[in-house]
Amino acid sequence: MRIISGRLRGKALEAPKGMTTRPTTDKVKESIFNIIQFDLPDARVLDLFAGSGQLGLEALSRGAQSCVFVERDRASAMAVEKNIRACNLQPGEAKLYKGDAIGFLAMQKEHSYDIILLDPPYGGELLRRALADIAQYDILAEGGMILCEKAPEDVIEPLPEGYSLLREYKYGQIMLCKVARTEGEENA
Repeated sequence: MRIISGRLRGKALEAPKGMTTRPTTDKVKESIFNIIQFDLPDARVLDLFAGSGQLGLEALSRGAQSCVFVERDRASAMAVEKNIRACNLQPGEAKLYKGDAIGFLAMQKEHSYDIILLDPPYGGELLRRALADIAQYDILAEGGMILCEKAPEDVIEPLPEGYSLLREYKYGQIMLCKVARTEGEENA
């Protein structure tokens, strides 16, 4: 596992020990960043359900201003810490929250993030709950986007008011969904 583009290109990353995560393949990761490439410069990113932190670190490598990583699993959080240190990032670029993603969302302030990367365990419930809580706590900036990685059978509809599913992409047994906050609409 490595960073595939940007200032940290080629940097090897540590994967968490055990079977609690499923690392995103380089092909899917490249697709994710092709989708959000024009929104990345100076973006405030949230990597929810971070796993190894590879998506958030890739975002930082490609020009994001900052990234907050959220991971509950102890082995995964340790891998994120090691990967952040190995990348020698500037103070304030990367922060790790060790704890429950849903609890983390409740503590966030309004319009905190421009891009939210969601890669929860498959099964759909955590994905639906995270999308609902992102809207409830109003943490996505106007014009911001959420990129979800999910299994094809995981359904994310209906979306909260003020959010639109812009596009779905399929890569074998992986789906990517681009969700945007609609400009000028207030959330309920």
